Amino acid sequence: MDVTQLAAVDTSRAARVLSEVRSARLSGKPAPVPPRRVIEQSWERMLRGGVDPDHDFRADPLSREEVQRRRETSVLRHVLPVLREGLLGFADVAHHIMVVADEEGRVLWREGSAPVLRKADGLGLELGADWREDVVGTNGLGTPAVVRRPVQVFASEHFVRSQAVWTCAGAPLTDPRDGRLLGVVDVSGPLETMHPATLAWVDSVAKLAEARLRERHLESLERLRAVAAPVLARLGGRALVVDRDGWTAAVGGMPYTRRVALPKSLSAGSKWVPALGLCSVEPLAGGWLLRAAADERVPRGAAGIVLDLRQARGWTVTVSGGAGSWTRELSPRHAELLYLLAVHRTGRSASDLAGDVFGDPARTVTVRAEMSRVRRYLGAFLEHRPYRFAEDAEVEVLLPDDPHDVLPHSTAPAVGRLRARAPAP
Repeated sequence: MDVTQLAAVDTSRAARVLSEVRSARLSGKPAPVPPRRVIEQSWERMLRGGVDPDHDFRADPLSREEVQRRRETSVLRHVLPVLREGLLGFADVAHHIMVVADEEGRVLWREGSAPVLRKADGLGLELGADWREDVVGTNGLGTPAVVRRPVQVFASEHFVRSQAVWTCAGAPLTDPRDGRLLGVVDVSGPLETMHPATLAWVDSVAKLAEARLRERHLESLERLRAVAAPVLARLGGRALVVDRDGWTAAVGGMPYTRRVALPKSLSAGSKWVPALGLCSVEPLAGGWLLRAAADERVPRGAAGIVLDLRQARGWTVTVSGGAGSWTRELSPRHAELLYLLAVHRTGRSASDLAGDVFGDPARTVTVRAEMSRVRRYLGAFLEHRPYRFAEDAEVEVLLPDDPHDVLPHSTAPAVGRLRARAPAP
């Protein structure tokens, strides 16, 4: 049964069905109908994480000063006009509100129907509130941030009972430069305001916002290119100018490379840059000038790779060798892929990884695209056909004290199996 379709016809009946489903699952009894897979997986994460389904927990909201500071530094401020134009006009008429949270789940903007805003206050959906999934349970702000795709949460699909009077549809907003999560935009309202088309509407507007960010990035590269052209014209040898995120504005004496993986906390001087080797690094307005040393490349041998997965977030890979060391922060997907390759040192095919990560061996195109991004910064330390770490690289994986907590928000089937097989601490 499609509960979202039923809700469009009979909201009350759909809410009753979902309440029965939730109660059955939490008590370990057979449910009258299975919950949607994205909701069921979220509930499983909540049960593992110890979220109380019957008592809501509200972390202290940020101060007004901190909310304002985050607004002024968030990239999302550049797309607020797009979000407002696409969502607010209809949301107000339909008794919805638009909510925008940052990558940490903190509510930075709330706009829309005044009566609905007052009802949102009663749920704790206020400015500065923390709506991460592992704090307040399954919801339209926190859950899309975890699964990285649009999610609609209706009535008792919310894990915490007090939120069952609410409906919400949220979509993640990602940075087109590096795929980093910037936040989530959500349209929420009382139970009776639910409509099955809301999720597609929110997702479409989120994509428009990301397109605007992409335009801004291209405009910034054009400005950097104007600065780079006269600089490169005076230089000999291999050189390129990149922005702060490694996107190439101009090259000289070498083939064009769309993007270069830069070491974390890059500074001026002689540095080793993945895929380029030893480089002279000089700052430019809005970017860096990289001058590659002639035939200076880090030997593949004697490399140490440390995959640090000890934290619930903020995973890193550190590569050490004869030319120094560098560290790269990992996205959730790249952390999953490198963890699986560290476990399977003999290698995994694209089909194997698709099954490991998505439960669908046919999703090889997605896997190849992600592995292509990984190889931009690991370069020769990561081989393919099958994908694997180089044989002469020493790979160390740092796990949490309790191995069952590794990558706690991951929904990858293979990661779940590794967690389940982990010995007790």
